Amino acid sequence: MGGPGASRRNFLAALAAGPAMTANEVVEKIKAGVGIPWRAETVDKIVGGSGLVTVKGVATTMMATLDVVQRAAAAGKNLIITHEPTFYTHLDAFEGMGADAAVQFKKEFLAKHEMAVFRFHDHWHAMRPDGIASGMTRAIGWEKNVEASNPRRFQFKPIPLAQLAKQMQSRLKIRTMRVVGDPALAVGRVAANWGYLSGDAGMRILAQPDVDVLVAGECREWEVVEYAQDLISAGKKKALILMGHIASEQAGMDYCAEWLKGILPAMPTEFIAAAEPFWSPDKPV
Repeated sequence: MGGPGASRRNFLAALAAGPAMTANEVVEKIKAGVGIPWRAETVDKIVGGSGLVTVKGVATTMMATLDVVQRAAAAGKNLIITHEPTFYTHLDAFEGMGADAAVQFKKEFLAKHEMAVFRFHDHWHAMRPDGIASGMTRAIGWEKNVEASNPRRFQFKPIPLAQLAKQMQSRLKIRTMRVVGDPALAVGRVAANWGYLSGDAGMRILAQPDVDVLVAGECREWEVVEYAQDLISAGKKKALILMGHIASEQAGMDYCAEWLKGILPAMPTEFIAAAEPFWSPDKPV
């Protein structure tokens, strides 16, 4: 219901929110806040919608799936800051997919709801400390186990591989997880590669004598997975845990929402989790 009281509340809310900002202006705030030089070549840019929209609220997410975009719109957040692509390729290069049904539906939804999507990948990783690593380490409860010289290495009192995997699954609420290695293997030296794991990097890490288990989001099965299997068959006490890409970086974008409040204190900001895409036949959705 309207009236003088409602008008006053609207005025006070607008005053608290500060001057209106476009998506492009929010991006400039982010560029100034990262504390590192902005790269000339980067995927970090407006990749969907228009940078000229007036921002009513910000949602951070690991992946701007259509489900996330719709939930953000329902929550009144019309600038989405996503870590991974919106249009299915690393460069969000969807020009040749203009007639594709999924591309068109998402583009039209963003336009209809006056939304924009900003990709925040390269610089969020490049910050010191790495934003994704910071959020994941905190969420998984490994802060006290981080090696001083490397934020992606962890030392634990050895526990069975199955127990470590179960702890990770429980703390991060992962629906599906894949593990290579003997469930009873005692592991205490963990290397993490949040997100995608390339073949070269994965094989190099697993080959190191001070690594018992490598934790990652995803990799090609004919690269690191096969290499891990062969190491184990050759008698090496090694293991590989694949969490799924979204699960392996999700908490880093939750942390991003907190970080943004430091540079955009008056902007309504929240984290919207991307749904884990996979489910197991023994535990259907």
